[in-house]
Amino acid sequence: MKYFFMCVILVTIFTGCFTTLVSTAPVVSRVDSQTDLSGRWSDPDVEQVCRTLVSDCLGSINVNQAVNQYKSRNYGSKPAVLVGSFSNSSQEHIDTEIISTKMETALLNSGVLDFVSGGAFRAELRSERNDQQYNASEESAARLGKELGATFLLQGSVRTNFDRVGATEARTYYVSAQLTNIETNRILWKGEETIRKQITRPSTRW
Repeated sequence: MKYFFMCVILVTIFTGCFTTLVSTAPVVSRVDSQTDLSGRWSDPDVEQVCRTLVSDCLGSINVNQAVNQYKSRNYGSKPAVLVGSFSNSSQEHIDTEIISTKMETALLNSGVLDFVSGGAFRAELRSERNDQQYNASEESAARLGKELGATFLLQGSVRTNFDRVGATEARTYYVSAQLTNIETNRILWKGEETIRKQITRPSTRW
């Protein structure tokens, strides 16, 4: 009889542990559509910001004039753009590199502008080029002093403004970008996209 009760207790404990493991296991599903779960900065915001700013930049009269002038002086070659910093001056963590990369990709795929590497990518390229001067054959080594100089610099920033009354919160994101002529410091284009959200949280908590 003792053995029987011990078996029942062990089965009960095992079943309880198994139920706990199952109930705490994460539920994972693939999402094809855009989601905005918390009201904070999210993927739909990135898509909206980049789509609007790129369209605005490519539609700028000043940018089109500068591109055409460059082409007329350089046998049809497109001007190159260097992506600078997109600073985060907001009150929450935002990976601004995602914004700059998406804008760079969209502008490059438009066929209007060329892009050159900057920052850590450029440093890595220069390190490899210098290494080839000593370790690669003379015929295959990349030559020094052949970098394509950038004509324009793309920069931007993210700022936020939060307001809250009771269970209702308003979040406003201001994402700005500008394209500047590196030689003259002339700002050819400046744009800003504003995203406003209102989040109402349940007032009753258990």
